Amino acid sequence: MLYFLPAPLKGALAVLLVISSTLVLFPFLMVFALLKLVLPITVIRKGCTVVLNGIARLWIGFNNLVMDLLHKIEWDVRGAQHLSQEHWYFVTCNHQSWADIPAIQYVLNSKIPLLKFFLKKELIWVPLLGVAWWALDFPFMHRHTKEQIAKRPELKGKDIAATEAACEKFRYTPVTIFNFMEGTRFTPAKHQRQNSPYKHLLKPRAGGTAFVLGAMGEMLHTMLDVTIVYPTEQPVGIWDYLSGRIQKITIDIKVREIPPQFLGMDYENNREIRVEFQRWVSALWAEKDARIEALKNESSQNL
Repeated sequence: MLYFLPAPLKGALAVLLVISSTLVLFPFLMVFALLKLVLPITVIRKGCTVVLNGIARLWIGFNNLVMDLLHKIEWDVRGAQHLSQEHWYFVTCNHQSWADIPAIQYVLNSKIPLLKFFLKKELIWVPLLGVAWWALDFPFMHRHTKEQIAKRPELKGKDIAATEAACEKFRYTPVTIFNFMEGTRFTPAKHQRQNSPYKHLLKPRAGGTAFVLGAMGEMLHTMLDVTIVYPTEQPVGIWDYLSGRIQKITIDIKVREIPPQFLGMDYENNREIRVEFQRWVSALWAEKDARIEALKNESSQNL
């Protein structure tokens, strides 16, 4: 174990090792991605998907080993005992830092299906990464603006229909869809600018989550409500995580069944369901805010 190294050196080593693993694994990812792209045979594509997801989990697992080698982080994980790779999940989390994603991957890798994000359809054209995201079955959103729909009324509802078609492959293959409901990282300035009613959170953006549940409601019945807390009032960043300056990370997971009326809902056109969903999200966020306060108080008492 290399805990004794100075933080800047540990950070540099972590970056070097992660880049090295990426360079080693990326060619294998591209080989199976191209096979999946050029051979439109269901059996081959399914086999490639299994291999590609395995490569992604291997990459995350190696990154986790790097963290264990370099850093002595105290992981306080609650509620991860009864998770399964054979289940479909929607995961949301409070967003404080770019360290949130690798921290959540550290805890959930190989416990649930690979985390995947909804991406704007234009991102599929990003060189190399677009093909990798497509190969890993990251769902691409087809969203039309109100202005576009006003000009072309026939586009109304087409975004959900297109996304439902893109997500059809998940019907028989378990998947985890991840979404930061706040939409952006928490900062005191954003908190003040929003006049947020929560002490530790920005206002949640219900529309993005509603879009996911509207498109995938028949598959996503269970939500993992993740709360992540760092033992400091100072903002933390990805460099703090890579260099070992974060001494403890608390991750609290609540397994929640999504109310059936929100599965496959028409959020845009049904005002009653929209108001009900926003109330449900607000109640979740109020509970999460209180949970963060309790975890912070508990952590300070243990210092």
